[in-house]
Amino acid sequence: MAQLFTLSQRLCPPVVLRILSAAALILSLMAGTVAAQDLNRGDVEKIVRDYLLENPEIIAEALNELQRREQEAEEAARLQVLSDSADVLFNSTRQVVLGNPEGSVTIVEFFDYNCGYCKRAYGDMVRLIDENPDLKVVLKEFPVLGQGSIEAAQVAVAVNSVAPEKYGDFHEALLLSRGQANLSSAMAAATGAGVSEADLQAAMATDEAGQTIEEVYALANRLGLTGTPSYVVGNEVVMGAVGYDQLTAKLSALKNCGEATC
Repeated sequence: MAQLFTLSQRLCPPVVLRILSAAALILSLMAGTVAAQDLNRGDVEKIVRDYLLENPEIIAEALNELQRREQEAEEAARLQVLSDSADVLFNSTRQVVLGNPEGSVTIVEFFDYNCGYCKRAYGDMVRLIDENPDLKVVLKEFPVLGQGSIEAAQVAVAVNSVAPEKYGDFHEALLLSRGQANLSSAMAAATGAGVSEADLQAAMATDEAGQTIEEVYALANRLGLTGTPSYVVGNEVVMGAVGYDQLTAKLSALKNCGEATC
């Protein structure tokens, strides 16, 4: 096994860990096979070592099998989370809905007002709504880029609370504005959309914004989300600004197959 450890010193830590895990898998499988022959530990290790030296390609096969098992487990866990969290994911009283509130197909987007990728992805979402009259878009405030993002999300929650009919205009104005999104810029976008500053201040004095953001943080944590934008389409979690074409393909699959990937 010395050659394996020499090789591991030249590889990055994640690869090392995966190779060692794969080697452990091979050892456990082969040890179980030869144990019935009443061989001692030294004999088993020699057999395994010789076998690996003669058949190094088995390491790659074991790595592939290990990756398959991990992906299978992750997918099963994700599907379970989606099932367990369906109500808060799709029907929370604290979320914003754009497009058709009664639409039969739904995209959930987790976003941050300071996320450059979210700004670029906004045009894709507008186009999808325009082209799909049966599309329901659920927006989740997911401020992960600092205090300014949290402040902007707090104002957004207040806008949705006191003037939900003006949220769309506010959302577009703030998301597409230049510079840092924060309390000042968010309030400017809200009042510019025609929302009363006094009403906003009153709404922000409650704990609704904090509860809304905590709800989204908890949901994102369960789904394993680490950045924005992130989407949920059907039974699939989609990370990153994948673009109009991929989102369209997933919506088409959802309509035709009941899943985001046919």
